[in-house]
Amino acid sequence: MNGNRMTPLEFFARELRQAREAAGLSQAQLATAIVGYSPSFVAMVETSRRVPKPDFADRCDQVLDTGGILGRLAADLVCKGMPPEWVGRWLTIEAKATSLLWFEPLLVPGLLQIEPYAREVIHHSGRLFDVDDQVEARMARQRVLNSATPPMVVAVLDEGVLRRPIGGPQVMYDQITHLLDLAQRPKVVIQIVPQNAGAYPGLAGPLVVTTFDGIEVVYVDNALSGDVVDRAPDVAALKCLWESLRAEALPAKQSMELMAKVAETWK
Repeated sequence: MNGNRMTPLEFFARELRQAREAAGLSQAQLATAIVGYSPSFVAMVETSRRVPKPDFADRCDQVLDTGGILGRLAADLVCKGMPPEWVGRWLTIEAKATSLLWFEPLLVPGLLQIEPYAREVIHHSGRLFDVDDQVEARMARQRVLNSATPPMVVAVLDEGVLRRPIGGPQVMYDQITHLLDLAQRPKVVIQIVPQNAGAYPGLAGPLVVTTFDGIEVVYVDNALSGDVVDRAPDVAALKCLWESLRAEALPAKQSMELMAKVAETWK
């Protein structure tokens, strides 16, 4: 704690502990009642050592009869400073999206990552959260691609993404092969900005232009947190940036040829 200022995790921990004690339950009794979580997990959440998953918060709300406050705290307070997997608002938007226009200058987008690649990225992220939990959450997010009505995904990647050794040669070969397989789907387009493009605006960082419920928002990520941008002028400006980025990329067929060529270098 910094002076008298609580972190979001500490605030959630205090509210959970007070609600549990008001209900007359021990940590073990609460864990038994909510099902699926151990007493040690409850204890670590109450001491701010674990991130409360939305599912955990919702179950606690039901058992403790707190009117949904813990779920709202998890989404609105805790999740704002968490990695993308825990950003409650973004997860909702992503799950309902009809299109995802994604640009990544450094890494394969999370929705397109294979498990070993995701594990390596998360392990070296510098964020002090449980790696297994984050990998599980990232893989779960990918179910949207296999739904009855998957979103249209257009991913523009810098060529450096294909050449950065994440997890070693076999992981990189498998990851690029996975991208090639995904690109065969009717609703997935993957385009590569070649290295000879030189400097271009996208080097400033990743973004995702998303359409859901008939509106557009943009997700931008940084070292501290992710933000959902929904102000119309900002969305319009970022949409223009996206279009300029895509103009730098090779057409889909040439991009697949380049991906196949780079994959061979990892064998």
